[in-house]
Amino acid sequence: MPHFETARTVVGWIGQVTSLFLFAAPIATLVKIWKRKDVEEFSPNPYLAGVMNCLMWIYYGLPFVTGKNTLVITINSVGLVLEFIYIGIFLWYCKTKKQRVNVLWKLGAIVGIFVLAAGLELGLTHKGFVRLTIAGVQSTVFSICLYAMPLDVMRMVIKTKSVEYLPLPLCIAGLLNGIDWSAYALFSKKIDPYILTANGLGAILGIVQVILYIIYCRSTPQHSKNPTDQKQVELSNNELIV
Repeated sequence: MPHFETARTVVGWIGQVTSLFLFAAPIATLVKIWKRKDVEEFSPNPYLAGVMNCLMWIYYGLPFVTGKNTLVITINSVGLVLEFIYIGIFLWYCKTKKQRVNVLWKLGAIVGIFVLAAGLELGLTHKGFVRLTIAGVQSTVFSICLYAMPLDVMRMVIKTKSVEYLPLPLCIAGLLNGIDWSAYALFSKKIDPYILTANGLGAILGIVQVILYIIYCRSTPQHSKNPTDQKQVELSNNELIV
């Protein structure tokens, strides 16, 4: 059993690295915003969704919900800080007050909904199993919604026969991240169905993306012909990252 726990810890620390890489991926988009001094057509929604995702998994990992899940709390706390930094940069370069108010309203709604939901769960569910089930289902459902976001990018890859906006390093990182956290769930004393489901789907998505890259990498044109399409695909890719 000690060897089992050691293996789980090692797998969890590897997951910290792969997850951190994914959390840091939006930096490329934010550098573009910084250089242009304008958010242009870029959307804050991926970062807002990332805030909710991190909050849910932090709550799920707390001792009074699932017990010993320190690594889940750690990486999602780091992710939460990064998401707030991204949102702060986005707000700084918004050109209009209306844009800022819209982002702040959405952020307030997300935090408010989370606090209300967590408060109700803690107040109304006195049995650990019920609390664990509710928190696990919520986190898993939201993660599945996030994983569905990059499907538009995959559709465009198939349609254009181009992987120009499907970066291989990011696909591989997503695949490894899904595999690693799935292994982490399996190494638990009791298999964690929620972490396993969320990251198992992430691993499957990663496999599909890598296969698409292999199929279409040779048919990819040297330069994008449509700048507008480029921005739209970048948005979808960022949604995957969160």
